[in-house]
Amino acid sequence: MPSKPTTQKNAEKDFVHLHLHTDYSLLRSTVQLRPLANKVAELGMSACAITDLGNMYGAVSFSNTMKSAGVKPIVGYEAFVASGSRFDRTATVAAGERGFYDLVLLAADLDGYRTLAYLSSMAFKEGLHHRPRIDLELLSERCKGLIALSGGDNGAVAHYLRSGDVQKAADYARKLASIFGKEHFYLEMIERADRELNGQIARLGKELDLQLVATNSVFYLEREDARAREALIAIDEGRMLSNNLADEPNRYLRSKEEMWELFGEDYPEALENTVKIAEMCTLVIPQGDDARQLPSFPIPPEFASLDEYAYFEKVARDGFEDRKATDWLPLIEAGALRHGLDVYEARLVREIETIKRMGFPGYFLIVWDFIRYAREQNIPVGPGRGSAAGSLVAYCLRITDVDPIEHDLLFERFLNPERISMPDIDIDFCIRGRGEVIDHVTRLYGRDSVCQIVTFGTMASRAAVKDVGRVLGMSVGEVERIAKLLPPPRRGRNISLAQAIKEVPELKQMIEADARVRGLFDLAQRVEGCSRHTSVHAAGVVISPKPLHELVPVAVSPKDELTSQYPMGDLEKVGMLKMDFLGLTTLTIIEDCLKSLQERTGTTIDWKKVPTNDPETMRLFAEGRTDAVFQFESSGMQEICRRMRPEDLEDLSALNALYRPGPLDGGMIDDFVDRRRGLKEVEYMVPEMEEFLKATFGVFVYQEQIMQIAQKLGGYSLAMRT
Repeated sequence: MPSKPTTQKNAEKDFVHLHLHTDYSLLRSTVQLRPLANKVAELGMSACAITDLGNMYGAVSFSNTMKSAGVKPIVGYEAFVASGSRFDRTATVAAGERGFYDLVLLAADLDGYRTLAYLSSMAFKEGLHHRPRIDLELLSERCKGLIALSGGDNGAVAHYLRSGDVQKAADYARKLASIFGKEHFYLEMIERADRELNGQIARLGKELDLQLVATNSVFYLEREDARAREALIAIDEGRMLSNNLADEPNRYLRSKEEMWELFGEDYPEALENTVKIAEMCTLVIPQGDDARQLPSFPIPPEFASLDEYAYFEKVARDGFEDRKATDWLPLIEAGALRHGLDVYEARLVREIETIKRMGFPGYFLIVWDFIRYAREQNIPVGPGRGSAAGSLVAYCLRITDVDPIEHDLLFERFLNPERISMPDIDIDFCIRGRGEVIDHVTRLYGRDSVCQIVTFGTMASRAAVKDVGRVLGMSVGEVERIAKLLPPPRRGRNISLAQAIKEVPELKQMIEADARVRGLFDLAQRVEGCSRHTSVHAAGVVISPKPLHELVPVAVSPKDELTSQYPMGDLEKVGMLKMDFLGLTTLTIIEDCLKSLQERTGTTIDWKKVPTNDPETMRLFAEGRTDAVFQFESSGMQEICRRMRPEDLEDLSALNALYRPGPLDGGMIDDFVDRRRGLKEVEYMVPEMEEFLKATFGVFVYQEQIMQIAQKLGGYSLAMRT
């Protein structure tokens, strides 16, 4: 047995959890990230690992959450290693074998992180069969930067020893030690009912000169959460929850004192090695601007002499000339253009230089290309929304169809030259054509470099009550009666069970009077908020400069779609290019209506000639007859339209901007409606604000107004407004 690692006195009783599952081990763990970070910090532990079952879904969020709590994050992954080949899809296994064995892998450094991303991706892309699996062959090829733990009770070494085949256990351990190196492979010791098994593992370690490491294979935070974890498993397996807990040791987040009490007398080196391994793990996941991964736009052969920056400027200037001919010159002839072409030219130069300085020409070319493709294929594309409408370059490239200068929109709201962050352009496509546009992007950049984005369904309050009630054997009627007492979401925000109990007296009375209902709510609150399943984001698509599995982990959805393992926010944090391809049914309906009009009447609609203050159209809005009108179909918005009686597009824009939780809660929308209708006097905090707030009757409606006022009254530049 190797000599015990030397540790400082103040670290002699330290311990680090290196085998821990969060709720991203879907329906197998109740451990959520924020409570975990708080608990680890409370226990005075300096580091903690995440090793979810078969995935890296939570790696980035875990790292950031731990850092915010002052705890060193260790990124890991509990792999399923096929007993044979990962490509094998047979259901039969040899006598004495299992279909796969668990192996805990930890990233020691950035190489290890990349290796984990690759392995967990290949597990889905090549080894998916009931579980995402890798095999020993793949590990032999890609193991750089990894530290491996033998996998606890579900690992091959423990399995063979439990089966009495010491030779097979030794051979498997030797194989892993040869792959990772003895200094990076550890035999895992956990609390077991069969204490002799730990003795066998210790003897095997001594025989093979391998080190031991103690873990607790955590699945829940507190000892009292054990039954909640069993409830999750029952939900997943579609069975009733047993009255007795499974006969297994407690898998909660034990303190270092408890771990030393368990292993300190017999295996102190196994505890000390947890600290040693934590010190070996130096990974910091690259995030922010330094991690940016922008793909290169494929410049056409006829412009091969131009680099990406020069080609971008050429395309933008060509677009400017096209807009001038089709849009601005006709308006100049009609005396209807508010600003001269010199204003447009100066804005174009400023935007091009800013985009080049920030390193985003490729981004604009990518978006320009797939929107151009959509138009060429007669796939309806939305006119643009959000802050991107403030870019003249986007308008010239026909990414948007809203003239930002005509409508006083600010480029700095879209791109802040003093705080570099990835642009974000949301694009709406006809629902029927969205897939075709994504296929075009996939062909252009490569199938391995484009994927959709994972999302996670969680156990919201109502779902938690229904799922737990079902596995507890309560009748459907009884559970429905309880669930109906829960308050509905408020403006998109779910009401927690704890809050519901405070707000609904009948619910509180039922819990106090009925032990079964009390037990239901106890379990439901313990699983509330846990990730339940994966889905595919309705709009998000990732485009990578190289095969995605070389940069971030990917997965395969139940519909055989390639998806990221990281959700949208985490992808953006690690520098991946995310695009929103939103399939909008409204565009499809409009397209069908236009075709029908053309076929039946011969009329072709020219949107530029449609008035924005047509009295008959506005009357429909004033009467609240807006069913199926995008953004105006809700009952709340219809009621506000009836109160406001909008008269033009500006009124509708203001209502759309104000119909948000903050303005609604703050009474801003009532103030705006009353001022618009002349029921309340228009006031300005200072006279200088009138220039910017006159159009909205003294009410702050748009972000641009705040930016302009900060510029004039506070002396800020538009880029400093944040």
